[in-house]
Amino acid sequence: MKLTARQDQILGLVKAKQPITSGELARILGLSRAAIRNDLSVLTSVNLLAAKPKKGYYYNPNRPSFIELARLFNLKCADIMSRPVLLNEEDSLDQAIITLFAEDKGTVCVVNQAKELIGIISRKDLLKICLGKTDLKNTPVSLAMTRMPNIVTVSPEDTYIVAARKIYHNRVDSLPVIKDKKVLGYISKTTITRTLVEFEKGKERNGES
Repeated sequence: MKLTARQDQILGLVKAKQPITSGELARILGLSRAAIRNDLSVLTSVNLLAAKPKKGYYYNPNRPSFIELARLFNLKCADIMSRPVLLNEEDSLDQAIITLFAEDKGTVCVVNQAKELIGIISRKDLLKICLGKTDLKNTPVSLAMTRMPNIVTVSPEDTYIVAARKIYHNRVDSLPVIKDKKVLGYISKTTITRTLVEFEKGKERNGES
């Protein structure tokens, strides 16, 4: 959503003269109260302004600006992804379990000899196959993994909001970040949350509201 020139002007006046009534705003702008009623309604509906009876309008400092949200949403996956943890397709399920817990990961990517992504294996996958009393040391991860093309991925140029939507809509815990079939990193639910928290901390350090 983009504010109109008059809405931007009203926002600036409220910041400078708060609290200020609609009548005072209309007088400064040389307009009637009716003429700016819709503008005030828009600004309050998106929480850029707050109104108090008999006092007037205030600027809401706790409302992220559209520019700030755009900056967060447009962060590239390449800038927020974590280091990938990889297994070869010949590695055993036993090795996969050790890797998952040693690296404290919920999902590990499986690659072929050319280091191209061919599958992923999660704790859930391992739990299912372990219940079948499989010989873990002699069974390759390729027998338990989820294979391409049934893996949801992102590219390094995809944005934060694209990754967040893919995780939400596909109900997955993580997304490999791939380019030319090679795994560059991964984005998890933790990545999405951590990026949001660090973004907010960065605003506080910079004195933004």
